[in-house]
Amino acid sequence: MRIFGRNLIKLKLTQYNDPIYGFITIPTPFIAKLINHPFVQRLRRIKQMGLSFLVFPSTEHTRFQHALGAMHLATKAVSALRQQQIEISDDEAEALYACMLLHDLGHGPFSHALEHVLLPQNAHEEMSVALMKQLNETFDGKLTLAIEMFTDVYSRGFFHQLISSHIDLDRLDYLKRDSFYSGVTEGNINSERLISMMMVQDNRLVFNIKAVYSIEKFLLARRMMYWSVYLHKTSFIAEELLVRFFDRATTLIQSNKHVKASDALSFFLHNTGTDIHAKRTAFVALDDSDVWMMLKDAISNEDVVLSTLAKMLLSRELPKIKLDYKPFSDDALDKKCAKISTKHGLSQEEAAYFVFSGSLEIQGYQQKENPIQLCDQSGVCSLFDSSPDAAQLHILTKKDTKYFLAFPKGDGYFS
Repeated sequence: MRIFGRNLIKLKLTQYNDPIYGFITIPTPFIAKLINHPFVQRLRRIKQMGLSFLVFPSTEHTRFQHALGAMHLATKAVSALRQQQIEISDDEAEALYACMLLHDLGHGPFSHALEHVLLPQNAHEEMSVALMKQLNETFDGKLTLAIEMFTDVYSRGFFHQLISSHIDLDRLDYLKRDSFYSGVTEGNINSERLISMMMVQDNRLVFNIKAVYSIEKFLLARRMMYWSVYLHKTSFIAEELLVRFFDRATTLIQSNKHVKASDALSFFLHNTGTDIHAKRTAFVALDDSDVWMMLKDAISNEDVVLSTLAKMLLSRELPKIKLDYKPFSDDALDKKCAKISTKHGLSQEEAAYFVFSGSLEIQGYQQKENPIQLCDQSGVCSLFDSSPDAAQLHILTKKDTKYFLAFPKGDGYFS
């Protein structure tokens, strides 16, 4: 309890009604304080799946919902491991809950789509750590253990594996959540089954050997979600356009041209090389609305490239995209680019914003990167790779690559 004047106030632990898990109970008063902090509340204003709603209209869920879901799964994991007589102190449990609640603080507007635009020299995980350290100062060191877990310096390594690994609490939530909201049922994994099969050997996270089929299904589901949802050609090309919009805006600014943006967004457009700690104040002021306002303002910009890119995104008049299993030739790209350049009076450099090629690549399971281990009841562990029951391993370990060519599919873009 806390005392304010003569009033005695008890901090009430809130319940959130979640469509995936039902009621989520906030486990401790400190976690409740973290949830109410502006850094975490900001996640309500950032969509979890970027521009995927242009293809899957219901994918309007937020990073905040995902953070709560991942934290909820952390409470389930702690309970499951304690039932196996794994000693986890209350401080360790709370630190894990905090990690899962805060693990996405470093995501900016539209999540992964603009990560390398806003933080070109840093990953979003680095910003998450920087913001966690700032919160640690605010809360008098209460997040020290959580930061050690998050950065993998804590002696009990299985905590970091719960936060980041092939099968971590982050992935267990986002696959199930994104599958639910997109309507793509292939991603609907059994997170409770996988959590119940988690074990700890020599401070490393392993899985009961009985979980081999559930693990295989999880990895296959993740692969299916990438091709069906996360790398869907339409939402992918929309995100590519958004990146090109910001590339153009930065180019114009460097040429002393006027580009209207919010103060927070302007900071990043004018200070691309600033140290990550200097970026924190502007970063926590950013959310999806900054980008939408910039796009709307850009429609009236005198630069035809910037205004056209903005109109294409706001009106969902996206380029055509061709996919193939072999790279498109430079000649095919040059012909498309020359056609757009001649027809609409654009330079080759300007036309390249609308005609471009590249590749999409996924690998369901990387064997050399913290491989999944199975453990039998006698405590003998083996690699998931070596299990004769992992029938789809050849598919999971295969690196799949698709090549694309994008170009305007009509003349209405530049009118």
